[in-house]
Amino acid sequence: MLLRPEQVPEGNAKLQATQTASYVLGPGLAGVVAQLAGAVTALLLDALSFLFSAACLLRIRTVERRPERVGPARSLRREIGEGIRFVARDPYLRVLTAFGAASNVGLVGYQAVLVVFLVREARLAPAPVGALVAAMSLGGIVGALSATLLGRRLGTARAMLLAAVFTGPPALLIPLAGPGGRLALPAIGGMLVSLGVAVGNVLKGSFRQTYTPHQLLGRVTVSMHMLNYGTIPLAAVLAGAIGAAHGAGTAIAVMTAWLALTPAILLIGPLRRRRDLPVAPKRP
Repeated sequence: MLLRPEQVPEGNAKLQATQTASYVLGPGLAGVVAQLAGAVTALLLDALSFLFSAACLLRIRTVERRPERVGPARSLRREIGEGIRFVARDPYLRVLTAFGAASNVGLVGYQAVLVVFLVREARLAPAPVGALVAAMSLGGIVGALSATLLGRRLGTARAMLLAAVFTGPPALLIPLAGPGGRLALPAIGGMLVSLGVAVGNVLKGSFRQTYTPHQLLGRVTVSMHMLNYGTIPLAAVLAGAIGAAHGAGTAIAVMTAWLALTPAILLIGPLRRRRDLPVAPKRP
């Protein structure tokens, strides 16, 4: 392991902040480069950025010890089943997974048609589109840097619920985009959404990593990610289908309306009754 348990929240916060910073700088630079030098040059620079990322990863010198296998070898299917069953039976991981999967439908759905909407219906040039998308991501940096502090001040469970509130309803401002002063509406809405997503990702990731028994962590992480990320292609196809049939504006409105409703999922489980998330599962 690269981090001790007490360092996990801060580590997740830094990862989320750098990831979000790339969302801020990337679209803005892409819009400017595409307008000045063409889309092909922008794609070439994007490819080179992955080489730089690989070089940074090669600088990690920590060598992890190979875990010792205890007991007889088990089939991959059985191990996958154990991870899924643990998530399905745990009241916290189950609700967080359902919320993540549902919110990804709205998030990825509106993001899949956002540029088309801004260019074709809001009538924006490439550079303003890139600047707007970058501005919408700014909240994620603030959220990532403040997630650990919010968890300490409010309690991790309450901070998770607050993050969900920011993730959902503010998205309704995004379909109101238009020229001039109306650009402020999607910028504010996107900032609040990205802030909520960043806070929620840091808190949820840190909770999963410290709450799950170590021997199950890999299987639980994969199970949650499979369900969370499994909705991403579905969301993109669904938004694209709605956009093709009824226009990008309608697709944006449908997806952001769905996203606004998803925080209610967190009220189903025990999260709403706690100040802090538990540190370990209850023993049967």
